[in-house]
Amino acid sequence: MAQAIVERRSIDVVPDEERHGTAFSQFTLWLGANLQITTVVTGGLAVVLGGDVVWSLAGLLAGNLLGGGVMALHSAQGPRLGLPQMISSRAQFGVRGAVVPLVLVVVMYVGFFASGSVLAGQAVGKLTRLGPVPGIILFALVTAVMATVGYRVIHALGRVASVVCALSFLYLGGRLLSRIDLGHVAHQHHFTLPMFLLAMSLSASWQLAFGPYVADYSRYLPRTTSPRATFGWTLAGTVLGAQWSMAFGVVVAATAGTAFLDDQVGYVVSLGGAGLIASFLYFVIALGKLTVNVLNTYGGFMSIVTSVSGFRGRRVLSQRGRTAYIAAIMVAGTAVALAGRNSFLDSFADFLLFLLTFFTPWSAINLVDYYLISKERYDLPALSDPHGRYGGWRWEALLVYGIGLAAQFPFLSTSFYTGPLVGPLGGADISWIVGLVVPAVLYRFLGARRNRPEPAPGAGGPAEASGAAGGTRRPLAPTDPAAAAPAAPQGE
Repeated sequence: MAQAIVERRSIDVVPDEERHGTAFSQFTLWLGANLQITTVVTGGLAVVLGGDVVWSLAGLLAGNLLGGGVMALHSAQGPRLGLPQMISSRAQFGVRGAVVPLVLVVVMYVGFFASGSVLAGQAVGKLTRLGPVPGIILFALVTAVMATVGYRVIHALGRVASVVCALSFLYLGGRLLSRIDLGHVAHQHHFTLPMFLLAMSLSASWQLAFGPYVADYSRYLPRTTSPRATFGWTLAGTVLGAQWSMAFGVVVAATAGTAFLDDQVGYVVSLGGAGLIASFLYFVIALGKLTVNVLNTYGGFMSIVTSVSGFRGRRVLSQRGRTAYIAAIMVAGTAVALAGRNSFLDSFADFLLFLLTFFTPWSAINLVDYYLISKERYDLPALSDPHGRYGGWRWEALLVYGIGLAAQFPFLSTSFYTGPLVGPLGGADISWIVGLVVPAVLYRFLGARRNRPEPAPGAGGPAEASGAAGGTRRPLAPTDPAAAAPAAPQGE
């Protein structure tokens, strides 16, 4: 029973006999991960930073659809490769060169762990009456335990959260609408391009930040799972959950004034009532945050292992090593949460927008390589061999990544830096659009020029290559898929 629940694998390929589930599991996971208090705060920021209600909602929806589409394309890679998301970056950046985006990804995980712990710590502190600091620490410990158990408990948590949080948001939404003049709110529709693009940037950055780990949670799906189904259910869950929560945040921020700014968790709970209802809502907030913080911790663990293994060559990890990596993420995230909990709202807005700068070029390079250049065919054993097909460092990808970063800065607008082209655009921040388009075009040209021999038959790629005779299709995977990945060490 313990072997069925506690995950044994880390960055090694998931063999076919261990695959399970359906694409619908992606809907419940990403719905539950988005129906939570930090998503509400993200939506509220569109109004707090100067937007009106109607056009903030429209901008957030546009950003969720665009960013969610990119994120869902990453999700569709999971069943095909059977690998965590970031290890596929070795095909673009090289086995060791992938450490460049990986370091930034780990920073992201720590930041999201910290921001989630601030809000969840408030809820846990109120629920247990221990206060916010013990609440943050207790929440972090529970997060680490669930991330250590791994994949199955993460999806089970997503299923529970998707139902409990959806019902709670329906209740809170009804309570909110009974308190406000909806007609007055709906008349707040003065369009300004900078504020519209700001709302788009907030939601797009929210969705794109899932890109570096979304395939971690689809990699156990059977290899025969339709990529279209994986894409569709992921997109539906993440857009519905995020837009629902963000729309709630927009209306709350537009009608609550300083009450929401001063205490986001307390105000949301106060909408529901007092006594047992309040206690239950504190639990719901903690549950929603637990769902996404476990994702952040698990993804951070995967990224650290991927970084280290690029230099050490190991693809399997003992349970002790797994626990140590997860504990490191927990300690770092908790320290940041405790240090920054008193200035959460301002720092979180800057964190979200600046984070987008570093992940749009990576996302563009990864998707162009996987779908347009490699045609969904990777040589899986070569992803662990710095002397193999993908090499140790792929300088053309690193160059494109650097250009993609540099191209965004003239268009970037944050509280600590404003690019020179922001003013001529009326204050609009379009850096994330530039960060997707420029590296995608450059890498399509430079990446396609590099000679890429087809993976040899039996090389471990889960896709198919053209056969030698008659244009037939031949699987590249070994007859025994487990041969593509070493067995986990005994004792895990």
